[in-house]
Amino acid sequence: MLPKEERQAIIDLINREVVPAIGCTEPIAVALCAARATELLGCEPEKVEVLLSANVLKNAMGVGIPGTGGMIGLPIAVALGSLIGKSAYKLEVLRDATPEAVERGKQFIAQERISIGLKENITEKLYIEIAVSAADKRAVAIIAGGHTTFVYEEADGKVLVDGRQPAAGEAAATDDVPLTLRKVYDFAMTTPLEELRFILEAKRLNKAAAEASLQGSYGHTLGRTLRGERQRMVVGDTVLSRVLSYTAAACDARMAGAMIPVMSNSGSGNQGITATLPVVVYAEEVVATEEQTIRALILSHLTVIYIKQSLGRLSALCGCVVAATGSSCGITYLMGGHYEEISFAVKNMIANLTGMICDGAKPSCALKLASGVSTAVLSAMLAMEHRCVTSVEGIIDDDVDRSIRNLTRIGRDGMNETDKLILNIMTSK
Repeated sequence: MLPKEERQAIIDLINREVVPAIGCTEPIAVALCAARATELLGCEPEKVEVLLSANVLKNAMGVGIPGTGGMIGLPIAVALGSLIGKSAYKLEVLRDATPEAVERGKQFIAQERISIGLKENITEKLYIEIAVSAADKRAVAIIAGGHTTFVYEEADGKVLVDGRQPAAGEAAATDDVPLTLRKVYDFAMTTPLEELRFILEAKRLNKAAAEASLQGSYGHTLGRTLRGERQRMVVGDTVLSRVLSYTAAACDARMAGAMIPVMSNSGSGNQGITATLPVVVYAEEVVATEEQTIRALILSHLTVIYIKQSLGRLSALCGCVVAATGSSCGITYLMGGHYEEISFAVKNMIANLTGMICDGAKPSCALKLASGVSTAVLSAMLAMEHRCVTSVEGIIDDDVDRSIRNLTRIGRDGMNETDKLILNIMTSK
């Protein structure tokens, strides 16, 4: 068992990174920044100037905004953040949205009060700068590095907060607790159960989101489609099909802008969904004990946090690759696997899905989550047969932690030009 002080540091880390969110976290983070800037201003802004990193812009272009009746994209998120957002709600900043507020938001947009552009010459991939003004008053708020991390606040020329660093990296919010896969595993397996029980809230929230989605019609309805009669003839009524259906359904609702909270991971609701629901559904299918379910969920979520420490919050690499790697670890444990088998599952995941691009948050993310989750189950099955991709194959190393670093180097550094090309294609259509 890890020392109590170290266990508490990891628990605090999980509680910072696994939090409730309503809506896609990039436009919601922009709404949060707008809300804070407006609070600093002290009145309704007449003008809102928004400057964003390319990755934030990419992830905010094609996703539904909660509480807006299906409206998509940044303008309504900025308007609602400015009009009714409360920064104390963090990633649930728009939970007070009403039809009346949406109508005010539409007028706000029609009056051309909002300008949105790219922030030039920055290193941060997660960067949001919002300046608001009214009459002779002006305020500025900046989020960088993490979706709720305010690094700068200014009101009427007076600097209130300035935590900016010249070359701040996105991993800074999570690298204060050094992790390895072995430490992740030991923590999940040996920490007293009462210290871990909080993770069941992720199960409750994300399962409720999936079940609500299955009763509705959200996005591309992939989750519900997988439960149809014709589809069951193809994929069957199996553990795998139910894992896919639940995971895709929660994503369907979230990407469509449903006012349904999910438990996020490392600033992404889709990552939280993917780290949670495959483990939950598999645990229920095999009638796992509560202790097994809790430990599997902790293993899954903490694996995701660990990988994101070196990958960063946003990249050209689809986050479902990372999150599905976590769920593969949880499922392998529920299959009876130990550290060796879990390390095999990680290597199998990295060998398969590395390179899947992120082309923004949108309804079709459900397809990517389904791809990642199906690979997670296959990787776990192979791992339990003591089969894994070896170091003579591609980017896999004998050491699992180095294999993870190979994945994150590709996503963080190697795919930068890919990221620029993706954004260019998206903004040129």
